[in-house]
Amino acid sequence: MSAIDELLARARQELGPRVTPQEAAAVQKAGGLLVDIRYAQLRERDGTIPGALIVERNELEWRLDPTGAHRAPEATHHDLPVVIICNEGYASTLAALSLRQLGLHRATDLTGGFQAWRTAGLPLLT
Repeated sequence: MSAIDELLARARQELGPRVTPQEAAAVQKAGGLLVDIRYAQLRERDGTIPGALIVERNELEWRLDPTGAHRAPEATHHDLPVVIICNEGYASTLAALSLRQLGLHRATDLTGGFQAWRTAGLPLLT
C-alpha cells in the first residue's frame, strides 16, 4: 500500500461514517453547508451543486474557520454540519479531517464526491 493510501485509510477511520449523495442533500436541506473544493476547470466541465459554497482547496481552512478574519459568511460556528465535496471523494476526506482539526467537529465528506452526486441524479447547475 502506498503512503497516500495509508494516510487516506487513517483519515477515513478517524472521520468515521461519510455521507452518501442523498444524505448530503438532506444535510443541506436541514441548513448544513455543502462545500465544493473542486478546481474551476472541473466545475466548468461538469457543473455545480445548487447552493454549495465554492471554495478551492488551498483556501478551505481560512474560509471555513469560524474564528478567522477571512472566513466565508456561511462559516458561522463550530457546530455547523459541513460536507466537503471533491471530484471523486479522495481529497475531500483529507480536507474534512483538516476542518475537524480546526474544531468543526461535524465536518465530513461525500463518498464518491461530485461524480456520485451526479450519478445519483441530484440537482446540478450546468
